[in-house]
Order: sequence, then structure tokens, then C-alpha cells
Amino acid sequence: MSDYWIVSVSDRAYGPYTTEQMEGFAAEGRLAASSLIARAGETTFRSAGEVADFSALFQPSKMAPADPADTREPAPLQKFGRSDAEGKAGDRSHFVIITDMKSRSIQGVEEEIYKMGSAYSLLPQVWLLMSELSVSSIRNLLTPQLGKLDALFVLDATHDKAAWFNFGPEADTRIRKLWSKEHPARQIA
Repeated sequence: MSDYWIVSVSDRAYGPYTTEQMEGFAAEGRLAASSLIARAGETTFRSAGEVADFSALFQPSKMAPADPADTREPAPLQKFGRSDAEGKAGDRSHFVIITDMKSRSIQGVEEEIYKMGSAYSLLPQVWLLMSELSVSSIRNLLTPQLGKLDALFVLDATHDKAAWFNFGPEADTRIRKLWSKEHPARQIA
């Protein structure tokens, strides 16, 4: 069996991605139970929630029956998205948005960016944005404006987070490694 997967979005196929990458996409909210996926080489797409390899990723946590002798408080459930510590409604974050447009006009992307908050076109295909949205929300709002050859990178400078689209599996893996790696402090000579 293949460990590589294809994702269908708006009748376009993306991938192949490894099972681990797909699990990462689900954890980030980029892959939902309703997302259409197929094993590499197959032509029939199914909802990710229906595929045995991924269905458990979309199930709510099953809580064990409470032990009447246990008086500890239950652990709070993890929520997807920003936590209270990261910001409350009304808090704004600073973003850098970079596109590489090869198959569509930049106009749709630019119009969408200006709807998200205060924005400034820094360079061709590079914007500074101040918005209340999350980095994932910005990526998800911009991807419909992209063609199959276009790429997008969104940096949340306030929370040290990033989201990207259409870089391919090798670049995706390298970005994840670099972004999540703890680097030792530089020593200045």
C-alpha cells in the first residue's frame, strides 16, 4: 500500500504527501474530515474522515468514565486556533504575506488582503498586514485566489508562526524542520 496521498481542492490535485504530512495538516486545521483525499495512484477521492488511516484524527476525544474516588479537576480540552494567552478579540497581529504568482493575476490576492485589515504593499507580491485574523485564516482566505502554479507564504511576526501553500512536499518538509527547530543563540565575536 502507498504511504503517499493526494488532496483534491476545487477540482485540483495536490501532493503527493506522506501520511505524516497529512497528519500534520490535520493538526493545523488544513485537512478536515470533509477534505477529499486518495492514495497516490488512485483516482477515487473519499472524505478524509472516511479513510481508516485518518478517521481517528477527526473524532472528538473519548473521555474515560469518571472514577468517583478521583477528586482531581479534569484537564482542559485543547482548542484549535489562538489561545487566550495569544490574544483576545480586538488584538491585532503583524503579518508579512509573500506570493509567487505565475498562473493568475495578483489583483484578487491584493483585494483580499486589503479586506483583512490595514495593509501596505511593500514590494511586488509582498505585503505588510495588521489584522485580527490568525495566520491559518489568512492562508485559507487567500488560497482560492491562487492558481495551481502560484505559491503563498504568510508569516505572523507577532506570534512567530507561519503558514504556506503550494510549495511541494520537499519544501514543505524543509520549512517545517527549519521553522520548528530550536536554534542555539548566536555568539557575537
